[in-house]
Amino acid sequence: MTPDPAESPSEGPPPSEDRSRGDRPGDDTGADASHGGPGEASPPAERAESPQAAEPAGAPESEASPAPAASTAAAPPPGATPSTATTRSAESPAPPVSGWRRFFRLTLPGCWGALILACLSFTPSLLPRGGVLQGLICGISAAIGYGLGVVLAFIWRAFADRGPRRAARTSWYVLLVCAVLLFGLFFALGQYWQHEIRQLMGVTDFNVHTAVACPFVAALVFWLLLFAGRGIRGVYRWVARLLGRWIGERAATAVGWLLVAGLVWSAFTGLLLNGLVTAANESFSVRDTQTPEGVHQPETSLRSGGPDSLVPWNSLGREGRAFIGSGPTERDIGAFTHRPAQEPIRAYAGLVTSDDTETRAARAVADLKRAGGFERENLLVTTTTGSGWVDPAAVDTFEYLSDGDSATVAIQYSYLPSWLSYLVDQSKARAAGRELFDAVYDTWSKLPQDQRPRLFVAGESLGSFGGEAAFSGEYDLRNRTAGALFAGPPNFNTLFREFSDHREAGSPEIEPVYKEGRTVRFTDDPATGMPPKDRPWDGTRVLYLMHPSDPIVWWSPSLALSEPDWIGQAPGGDVLEEMVWLPFVTFWQITADLPFSTGVPDGHGHKYKAAYVEGWNAVMRPTGFTTQDLDRLEDIIWPGR
Repeated sequence: MTPDPAESPSEGPPPSEDRSRGDRPGDDTGADASHGGPGEASPPAERAESPQAAEPAGAPESEASPAPAASTAAAPPPGATPSTATTRSAESPAPPVSGWRRFFRLTLPGCWGALILACLSFTPSLLPRGGVLQGLICGISAAIGYGLGVVLAFIWRAFADRGPRRAARTSWYVLLVCAVLLFGLFFALGQYWQHEIRQLMGVTDFNVHTAVACPFVAALVFWLLLFAGRGIRGVYRWVARLLGRWIGERAATAVGWLLVAGLVWSAFTGLLLNGLVTAANESFSVRDTQTPEGVHQPETSLRSGGPDSLVPWNSLGREGRAFIGSGPTERDIGAFTHRPAQEPIRAYAGLVTSDDTETRAARAVADLKRAGGFERENLLVTTTTGSGWVDPAAVDTFEYLSDGDSATVAIQYSYLPSWLSYLVDQSKARAAGRELFDAVYDTWSKLPQDQRPRLFVAGESLGSFGGEAAFSGEYDLRNRTAGALFAGPPNFNTLFREFSDHREAGSPEIEPVYKEGRTVRFTDDPATGMPPKDRPWDGTRVLYLMHPSDPIVWWSPSLALSEPDWIGQAPGGDVLEEMVWLPFVTFWQITADLPFSTGVPDGHGHKYKAAYVEGWNAVMRPTGFTTQDLDRLEDIIWPGR
């Protein structure tokens, strides 16, 4: 009579003993049914001939199975038929493996998780992606999927109250076939979706070589992340063993995880991240001493850095000198309007002016007052992006529509470029926006009411975040300004989120309606109108420009685990209907879109030059400009559109 495999001693130690040592959470190389590859479920007859040779081939990392049990499993008991022995072999725990081979072992549940998320990473996001970028997203998604698969397998075994088992060779063959078919299918679909996005945005460049490189980049990223995770786990196990000499095993496990997690977090934020930011800050501070080609020190006292200015030319910084040394002149504006114009005033204070934001803002406002900025009809307070950049399209348009009877003031608060400041300089942007507006408002409010200029606020990207910081809400904006224009607001903007989250029922998140649009409105294209079109828009006008395809506007850490309204609703004009929300995957897709948000044609992504003419026309409501005049101005602001 053939023995029952379920009662065979070749099964090794009881499940509880296996779980106590070899089947911990995250132990993806333990004595798991899914460990090993297709060739590791060797026939028992072969193992009987050479048990020592067979042990490394299918051995897991765990040492839960004692040597006697392993040797018993190597040979079938007397009277057992080959079929029963084979069945018992497929179900038995694998012998242990030690050393570097553990780093290259994979589990079946982990591989299924990696395959699923890798395929889903090809779904479209907001912007076109090249092959290398897609490979990066695919590799990260696969690594996350692998980890999820391992954890889910552990939870399943815990509920099933059994130890880990080795996967049969057939299971690996099924995985291999599915991997080839599914990955090939989604790779092809991904190329089709990227083609459709490029068509929507008018992007023509496509590199077939980078598309072919995608799978190789994905594999490299996957293994690097897997090795990093296993390295961290190795440190944790070493710490847990060390602590186990003085405290119990469970306590050592918990304390070990906490210590290693804290060490990794401290190393990332304290050493790696801060080190990179410091190095970048030093590098870009050197760049800040340069002057862009074609920019010269002004000869007029109406500009900072010019004659009688309180702010020296060499203290303005690279972007400050570009801002001061450019823009339309009195002659340029008169040639456009065909009527008398004035020379616009521009005031600016660079980062080296003072280490203190309040002092820097006070210096800029003092220079603005010296130049006669508070005597103009229109006064614009604009918050810069990280490096001190002010979008020329925003200020030039403001000056043209003012007939030059305008003044603009700004200050620098960082050396870092916008995409990096977006991550690390939020507090500096908030302080700069608040201190500058408060300094301007303090002087402005002391003027007689009939002598005050119309006070406007503007900011793009992180500049909109800083520009909002001076105000507590809609009423404050309405009470202290004549209007505001914010372009590409980051998703973490306080007022932007308040207005969007409290929008009227039925209005989409990509174009929300807040309090019947009486003060604040949103649009992706002001030329087509700003909803609600049938409601009055009197008094102060606050306008947000935001493209449906702008990742700066829609990126949020919450994307990892929760679906935002804007994905579930009807997509914007430059977003594919096939875009869906996927846990973890969508977060990494839009994160990867961030650095390339300005690498698309104007009117898409994070590029708003095309919207400033109609946007400022709506906010300022200037007189004497026809539709044809606005078209001509767009040709000036956006040549070759």
